[in-house]
Amino acid sequence: MTKTALITGITGQDGSYLAEFLLEKGYRVVGIARRSTNYRYPNIDHLIGKIILEYGDLIDGDALSGIIQRYQPDEVYNLAAQSVPADSWSQPIVTGEVTAMGAVRMLEAVRRHKPDARFYQATSREIYGGVPVEVVDENTPFLANNPYGIAKLYAHLMTVNYRESYNMFACAGMLFNHESERRGLHFVTRKITMGAACIKLGIKHPPLNEIGEPLVQDNRLKIGSLDTYRDWGYAKEYVEAMWLMLQQDTPQDYVIGTNTAYSIRDLCRVVFEHIGLNWEDHVVTNERFLRPTEIFSQQGNSAKAKADLGWEPRTHFEELVKLMVDADLELLKRDIR
Repeated sequence: MTKTALITGITGQDGSYLAEFLLEKGYRVVGIARRSTNYRYPNIDHLIGKIILEYGDLIDGDALSGIIQRYQPDEVYNLAAQSVPADSWSQPIVTGEVTAMGAVRMLEAVRRHKPDARFYQATSREIYGGVPVEVVDENTPFLANNPYGIAKLYAHLMTVNYRESYNMFACAGMLFNHESERRGLHFVTRKITMGAACIKLGIKHPPLNEIGEPLVQDNRLKIGSLDTYRDWGYAKEYVEAMWLMLQQDTPQDYVIGTNTAYSIRDLCRVVFEHIGLNWEDHVVTNERFLRPTEIFSQQGNSAKAKADLGWEPRTHFEELVKLMVDADLELLKRDIR
């Protein structure tokens, strides 16, 4: 019998890769997207006609309940969120409503209308925030220190609460940073790869950055701290871990990461070296892009995921970065043509 999977946030990076993965597995895939005046969703354009797209919003519990009732999904993946940590400082209320309470609305809709569905909550490494340890696993204490991380922590704890209180198959993935050519331009990885591609090709009208200015000005790219470290993996591989969590006999939470850490400075170096330029000639720091508080440099230890799920990362940091740069160069060249 064909299984049905419901994905919130299907138009985003993770949602689009997960939809592709599940279609290959033979699922009927239903995605929820927010209705807007822009009906183009670049990440899923190639999936139109293969998936069912419903319009809804995590702030509308009645709409979510209606979708659950209508499709009776076997698996629910809650990936939607106000997902930009930097934006959560300027939009703390929206972040709380969508990222924190939205998860509870989804859990409640599943509990009431399809309690035997398996539920996946996209938690974030940001829930560990400022905890002063270098390597994080499932036993590391939480210490979220920005509005986004705090909202994700609330959603995570409520997922655990619904699992324990209602015997639901609900689990969470504490995913460390995962990137791809589908990453939004508000994220520093894509901001740097796209900025470098614009510089290399001499793009006269580059896309706008998160504060509404041209991404590149006078052949320079403005970013925040160069000394921040992150554990970066490939999003296309991370969605497989989400699915594997829902195929187990018992629901558990898993850290998903590469157990490596690279700085923004390392990222800039690899990006610009790949296109034959010196990053120091083109990247400048600007305090407008600094966070009020920064998370501690941490690596995600996915040993439990490897043991239980058979999952481990396959794409190395430099390989991932070069993949993203090449994709942005090709995207811009198509626009030029």
